[in-house]
Amino acid sequence: MSKKFALALSLIMALVMVLSACGPKPAAKPVTIEWWHISTVDPGKTLWQTMANEYMAAHPNVTINITILENEAFKTKLTTVTQAGTPPDIFQSWGGGTMNDQINAGLLKDITSYLDADGGAWRSSFAPGALAVYALDGKNYGVPWDMGEVAWWYNKDLFAQAGIANPPTTWTELLDDVKTLKAAGITPISLGEKDTWTGMHIWSYLATRLCGQAGFLAAANRSGGAFTDPCFVQAGTDLKQLIDLQPFQDGFLGASHDVMQGTFGNGQAAMELSGQWAPGASAGQAADKVGVKNLGLFNFPAVEGGAGDVTDVMGGGNGFAIGKNAPPEAIDFVKYLTAPEQQKRVAASNGGIPVVKGGEAGLTDPNMIMVQKSFAAAKYFQLYYDQYMPSAMGSIINDAVAKLYAGTATPEQVAQEIEAGAKQVFGK
Repeated sequence: MSKKFALALSLIMALVMVLSACGPKPAAKPVTIEWWHISTVDPGKTLWQTMANEYMAAHPNVTINITILENEAFKTKLTTVTQAGTPPDIFQSWGGGTMNDQINAGLLKDITSYLDADGGAWRSSFAPGALAVYALDGKNYGVPWDMGEVAWWYNKDLFAQAGIANPPTTWTELLDDVKTLKAAGITPISLGEKDTWTGMHIWSYLATRLCGQAGFLAAANRSGGAFTDPCFVQAGTDLKQLIDLQPFQDGFLGASHDVMQGTFGNGQAAMELSGQWAPGASAGQAADKVGVKNLGLFNFPAVEGGAGDVTDVMGGGNGFAIGKNAPPEAIDFVKYLTAPEQQKRVAASNGGIPVVKGGEAGLTDPNMIMVQKSFAAAKYFQLYYDQYMPSAMGSIINDAVAKLYAGTATPEQVAQEIEAGAKQVFGK
């Protein structure tokens, strides 16, 4: 072969490669994603559709079919399709026991490798405690997009009136502050024990502080622990210490959650243990519809000798579960939805409290900023007991703990009743 011929052949081959690169590429295979969510009203309804439209515009081969269902209708329809083994590609999830059942039934896709790709960039963007709610045995089958927590809301003006400079950081300090508030003629805590879950929150937080994550999981998962273990009995003992101080408003046993919020919102009690909904709820129930003007928030205090950490929080929120047959594009779309830019938009619309670093920049409500900062610092996020375990356990715990408030059971009897209920629900 002559040098001229070889050179010409090389030039022709190079030209072919250039033309091939510049020519039309094969169209990506069409993909359809089924997404079910429960945001039936704005801002969520329109915002989710807008984000889906944006993703489809950037990925012309992808079609996202959105099904919007009211909460109970969603649960009913999801039960039907999961029993048939055909879950949607992406769907609303609260994590916990129901999600674990779906995982164990092989209905969800393990997305751990996606979270850990690129040095774990997607994983590290989340608040770790919130992300763990959507995992089982170290593997993720979904991710959160919104999270809230139960914490102590307090009236700074009433604290100042009683001479309390700073909120308590230990259980002993909280009990001392209760005594100080009472001495100043101020009702320390608003409670609506007619709705027994309001009082249960204090017991379950004490159990979280005393038992720690390992202790709770050992009992809740029936893996070597029991609700009669010393830390759960101690939770009841510590709660009884508080109850014996008579810190609640008159008639608290017959008061509803709305009454509890109104008592706090009207400045008739210094504290309430409640979720991220408390500022709006207490303002809505207040006579002036404004509520506590100088509002503060503090984490449930550390309990001396407990295995839990003071940064551990209890609460719940919303997330995306990934169905077992979801295509990679569905996971990529969820990654888009949980990017900081989209989380800012959710926050700015007051549609949720972001769980991704940077998303909090969209928050404008100072109360929600306090909540976000608190749960973002938590390495352990304890999902509400009745969401983590079968819902029947929630009623069992609520009813047992209510007897402490009514003075009809001892801490030991409360623990025994909860354990007996667990054996019945779990069969062991």
